[in-house]
Amino acid sequence: MPEAAAPSPHRLADGRAFATMRTGGPGARDAPTRAMLPTSGWWRTIMRFRPCSIRSLAAGVLIGLCGCVQAQQDYPSRPMRFIVGNAPGGSTSFVARLVADEMTKSWGHSVVVDNRGGGDGVIAYQALQRAAPDGHTMLLVTAALTIRPALHPNKVYDAYVKEFVPVTTLVRTDYIMVLHHSVPANTVKEVIALAKAKPGYLKGAVSNLGGANHLALEYFNVLTGAGLKAVPYKGGGPGMTALLAGEVNMAFNNAITVMPHVKSGKLKAIGVGGTERLSTLPNVPTFAEAGVPGYVARNWFGVMLPPRAPAAIVNKLAAEVERIRSLPAFRQKLAAQGVEPFALGPQAFAAYIQDELARWAKVVKEAKLKIGE
Repeated sequence: MPEAAAPSPHRLADGRAFATMRTGGPGARDAPTRAMLPTSGWWRTIMRFRPCSIRSLAAGVLIGLCGCVQAQQDYPSRPMRFIVGNAPGGSTSFVARLVADEMTKSWGHSVVVDNRGGGDGVIAYQALQRAAPDGHTMLLVTAALTIRPALHPNKVYDAYVKEFVPVTTLVRTDYIMVLHHSVPANTVKEVIALAKAKPGYLKGAVSNLGGANHLALEYFNVLTGAGLKAVPYKGGGPGMTALLAGEVNMAFNNAITVMPHVKSGKLKAIGVGGTERLSTLPNVPTFAEAGVPGYVARNWFGVMLPPRAPAAIVNKLAAEVERIRSLPAFRQKLAAQGVEPFALGPQAFAAYIQDELARWAKVVKEAKLKIGE
């Protein structure tokens, strides 16, 4: 029979330590400590593999860095989808199409606006959540993303806020109170008096329950006690159609949506939700000027990517949006509609979302609103 291989030194050391512990011989008290210490054989084994491990680690890091750079260089590599959580015809579609057109010209790949209205935003949010995190599917979000978590005690919206990746803000717009031309009121004070004299008469179109213009209406109720009733639609476009048809008789909406109808005389602009008057509506006062101090109602739009989107893609997309936002022609189109550019990068946008969550939670609490009980 072949001779058995001699035991290695570190095995002998282990054996002696174990035997000492068993027999209670000299040094038995310190044997457990010695048994746990690495022997010379262990150190030789570790040092033999150390250069290889360092080389492997360095290679892995280099491959990862190269992959990020390559992903950024190749992006975008095919047509893109820009999800909008409202039906066509409203301000979100207007802004999304402006951005999509400029991206298409710049990158040479078509950027398609995909309207996914309804479900209080869930349909659009789920579409982004299921998308691959490669930057070819993005979502236009509004202040509603930060309002809905406070409105829904079942926490259905919390995951979207936590998982979606902020890229950049796009624009900011003031809300305008508009009335159907048949409503017998021409000032904010007259609206408040009419609402209190005829409870339930003034019904406001809102873009989904929990949207920014829904909260604009409810916040007005909190500060004035007017008791306006919210009637939800699948976006600003359908809501405006209902208002023009007389299904409802008032709304809080942005200049993009209401301006053509104010100019035609079908609607009356009563108050502006910003801190200054709009250049496109110089004769319409702010709510503070009209007797409702502290009332500010604005909306913002931004871009987000699916969960786990790589930083290289996020930064490249943010840079492209910043380029578009700086174009004179783009800014002129926004200004003509009473909209202003709003520029926050990925980190600043993430911080802004947290601030907005806290702000709207306070408004929801004051208005005693709950949806989805």
